[in-house]
Amino acid sequence: MRVRRVLPLVAILVGASLSTLAQPTPQTALLVLSKQAHTLAIIDPQTLQIVARVPVGDDPHEVTASADGRTAYVSNYGFGAFHTLAVVDLVAQKPLPSIDLGPLRGPHGLAFNEGKVWFTAEAAKCIGRYDPATGKVDWIMGTGQNRTHMIYVFPGAKRIMTTNVSSGTVTILDHTERPAGMPGPPPGMAPPPGGPGGPPHGPPPGPPGGDWNETVIPVGHGSEGFDVSPDGKQAWVANAQDGTISIIDLGEKRVVETLQANVPGANRLKFTPDGKLVLVSAGPDLVILDAATHREVKRLALGHGSGGVLVQPDGQRAYVAFSPDNYVAVIDLKTLSLVGRIDPGGNPDGMAWAVRRLGN
Repeated sequence: MRVRRVLPLVAILVGASLSTLAQPTPQTALLVLSKQAHTLAIIDPQTLQIVARVPVGDDPHEVTASADGRTAYVSNYGFGAFHTLAVVDLVAQKPLPSIDLGPLRGPHGLAFNEGKVWFTAEAAKCIGRYDPATGKVDWIMGTGQNRTHMIYVFPGAKRIMTTNVSSGTVTILDHTERPAGMPGPPPGMAPPPGGPGGPPHGPPPGPPGGDWNETVIPVGHGSEGFDVSPDGKQAWVANAQDGTISIIDLGEKRVVETLQANVPGANRLKFTPDGKLVLVSAGPDLVILDAATHREVKRLALGHGSGGVLVQPDGQRAYVAFSPDNYVAVIDLKTLSLVGRIDPGGNPDGMAWAVRRLGN
């Protein structure tokens, strides 16, 4: 009888102990993927401590968070072998059912904008949009370019930019509204005026919601990592094979300067929030450039190969994934020096911020 009484008590104590060990997701969380462990690490940026690791499936490459900071979406890439987005509940710290993209294989670049998840599908040579509210991919647009890789969706989702690694190009898509006076699709697919088989009256129906104009801009070989300046006027594109950076005037939609930046193997590029510095992960180095003068400010040799770059929203720190070295370097952007390391799991790469709104 004593054993029967003790066992439930032990179970209660163990459960209580585990619950006290659990750490809640901070309101502002750093998200880091481990391609080796197939996990998403949720990290407190104040302490640099990992509060949870959540499984996310095979070959996770990029991650983005919903606007309310409650959900993360992860691309399972596999160079075209896979066709899913993993979904993570960041508050409950658990995986949710994944999103099957069907023939849209090789999802990679991700963005969350206007309540929807935007993604590249490299093997399908296209970009797509997934609506969490309906659980469906509700829009697809082909690029006709090879290895459509990273994506940036401008505020309002009226302009989209992607890099096409093997084609050495950038694609800019601009949304156009339906011309004034052009009718929409016939309600209920009714026959056109003039009777069955007769010619319709007036101009033909335009596409619902308008159309997209595509501009393809040649840059350098191996165009991959890129970012848009905080003022929205320029895009800087790192060309991994050339070691150069192409600067695009987004108003004119053309390259206005090519920097001989000595960044061979460049993987990612990010502006600081004030627009003053540009950070480029290039092989073993983090290269820091002055955005105004285009000159190199500092070059930090930190590992054997770099991946994702992320800048803290307040501009105080940057995070650089050194994938072969299995750590994320923490850089103080005031002193431009290494101030810490995070071990999120083997082969870290894609990173994102999740900022949970008050009350959520």
